[in-house]
Amino acid sequence: MTVHSVFEDRTISASASTQGSGSASPSQSDKRARILAAAETVFAESGFFQAKVSQIAKEAGVADGTIYLYFKSKDDVLISLFESRMSEVCERMRINVAVAETVSEKLQSFVRTHLGMVEEHPNLAEVLTVELRQSAKFMKEHPNPQFGEYLKILATIIADGQEAGDFDAEIPAPVAARGIFGMVDELALAWLLGAEQKFDIVRAADWVGALILRGLERKKL
Repeated sequence: MTVHSVFEDRTISASASTQGSGSASPSQSDKRARILAAAETVFAESGFFQAKVSQIAKEAGVADGTIYLYFKSKDDVLISLFESRMSEVCERMRINVAVAETVSEKLQSFVRTHLGMVEEHPNLAEVLTVELRQSAKFMKEHPNPQFGEYLKILATIIADGQEAGDFDAEIPAPVAARGIFGMVDELALAWLLGAEQKFDIVRAADWVGALILRGLERKKL
């Protein structure tokens, strides 16, 4: 199963996150999924501030007013898109981490999966890495549960390594997880904004993984 395969059936994922999921019909779930897919394209191409609801509606093939049957505002579309896609990212992380044997391999797999997703899905990565920061509502008000789950997966790997004596236990695992995310996120941002000449982000994932492992490695006395 590849990173790409997680994002192939977005109708199913969007259906699971539909408000009032017990009462949503298949056609309603499909329409909501189409709107989110259209928003991903429009936000990536136009930017969140410049994007208009009418553009999203046109891309999705629905009337402008239909958007407001599913979402309260453009900010709500962005937040819903983030939660839907991050749920898929976390699913992919769990799958890849589970098949790795050692904590070092699990950590390297985590970094490769994140940066591999950036290369395979640049529009999605643009929205998750760049455009979300343009929404004051998202930054100030959204509790961000799926990002919390992402950090939990990473922190669990680190905590397991500390418990096994492979990683230095001096730094709390949640703090280390946020630091690692910052490093990976900055690398993704640099790749996305490097329009003319992009570096090999997949190869860079191995370099970053090795750097992180050296930093976490328990020092021998």
